[in-house]
Amino acid sequence: MGIDILTLVTFFPLLGAALLIVVPKEAKDSIKGIAIIISFITMLLSFFLYAQFDPFANGMQFEINLPWVAAFGINYHLGIDGISLLLILLTTVLSLLAIVSSWGAITTGVKGYYISMLLLETGMLGVFVALDLFLFYVFWEAMLIPMYFLIGVWGGPRKIYAAIKFVLFTMFGSLLMLVALLYLFFMYHGYAGEYSFDLLKIYQMPIPLGAQTYMFLAFALAFAIKVPIWPFHTWLPDAHVEAPTAGSVILAGVLLKMGTYGFIRICLPLFPEATLKFVPLISILAIIGIIYGALVAMVQRDVKSLVAFSSVSHLGFVMLGMMALNVQGMEGAVIQMINHGISTGALFLIVGMLYERRHTRLISEFGGLAKSMPVFSVFFMIVALSSIGLPLTNGFVGEFLILLGTFKANVTYAVLAATGVILAACYMLWMLQRVIFGKITQTVNENLHDLYGREKLVLVPLVLLIFWIGIYPKPFFVRMEPAVKNILGMVKRAEQVDRDNVKARAERFAFRLGTKECYTLNVDGG
Repeated sequence: MGIDILTLVTFFPLLGAALLIVVPKEAKDSIKGIAIIISFITMLLSFFLYAQFDPFANGMQFEINLPWVAAFGINYHLGIDGISLLLILLTTVLSLLAIVSSWGAITTGVKGYYISMLLLETGMLGVFVALDLFLFYVFWEAMLIPMYFLIGVWGGPRKIYAAIKFVLFTMFGSLLMLVALLYLFFMYHGYAGEYSFDLLKIYQMPIPLGAQTYMFLAFALAFAIKVPIWPFHTWLPDAHVEAPTAGSVILAGVLLKMGTYGFIRICLPLFPEATLKFVPLISILAIIGIIYGALVAMVQRDVKSLVAFSSVSHLGFVMLGMMALNVQGMEGAVIQMINHGISTGALFLIVGMLYERRHTRLISEFGGLAKSMPVFSVFFMIVALSSIGLPLTNGFVGEFLILLGTFKANVTYAVLAATGVILAACYMLWMLQRVIFGKITQTVNENLHDLYGREKLVLVPLVLLIFWIGIYPKPFFVRMEPAVKNILGMVKRAEQVDRDNVKARAERFAFRLGTKECYTLNVDGG
């Protein structure tokens, strides 16, 4: 049953997209209803996966490994651990809410839009379940196509520019990743005598430091662009601002996590010695991203642009916690990946609701919305405070663990990163004050309709998750802990080997030095 459920979760949205192809494009409500039902069933299947998952088991669960292209060592190999489980749940929940939120927002090309959303969901889920590197690459590239159309067809005024920029940045990194994949493929053949893209088998292969360095850089660049780490972030604000609301929700909530997931699943365990070598560089880039993203967010005039730049800052925290290479930092990074998807996804939904009413996102066009839209303002404030990291909300749990883990690894990094928390409070609270508090400065804002039932239905689950993770995060940590320890164990073993090698070289040098000194004394004594 486990094997069937994992395959079904991954490909059920694809079946839904195939079903929509035969539905007449004029039947818009039917298309929307089918898409919602398909995404809802996918979410229920992921909940069943969560219920069947053994939180205390080591290794991959629900694993399926069948030959696909046997001549080239390509298998249909799927499996999940606690980290990928949480990301699957995030993907299915956000996909459903994004599709529901699109009901009144998308009026043209409805059929193509919902097909693209369902195809995108399958592509994202595939990345989180693939244990064959070739299959991973196929899913990684496949999700580009529907996202390109979502931005390029249903986006804003500069949609074509933003869509092309998104694809070019991602493709550049993907090509380098493909070269590294092929290098690993042939290297494994030399090691084991067989061709294979099996990630679990390649984990067992010793890779020289020189080769690790080059392959780490190739993979890391592809993942850094997707995260995005500063200075590879420049595609993100354009894509966010121009994408439709649901596109922004999925982009921030899930697609960016594919980059951080790639670091966790591939870079750290496959290239542990190279990881140790590049920890300082990536940590510094993450800290720059934290501070830079917050400072740029502070001066934005557009609410959606502000939220977009806040993602650069928040994902910097994720990378910093990951590079601490301890349990607290890594668990903080994983839970913050989930938190960012929930809070930032909710912020984009809220901005979209505001745009549907006013057709503007300029902060200067608002003010005093708490009077005309009190329910909306309450939701906005809760989500914004969770994004800041207020205690008892999800954001606090992730940021606290990341800073704790970073403090154990490097006090200076932790102190610098903590300034990002202060800056986040500055730009988010200032934005709240200008948008929902104070006097109503525009007469058109006096008669804005408060949240409709469908809009409340979309936001309530996210607010519940915000408080659930903030108050009782134990179920999430219990499921991710074995996976986190396994990945850190691979890195720590490499660290210990490196220390032993350094010690052995030092002892050999001391022995040679001592031998030379003894020889000199003997000559002098003679």
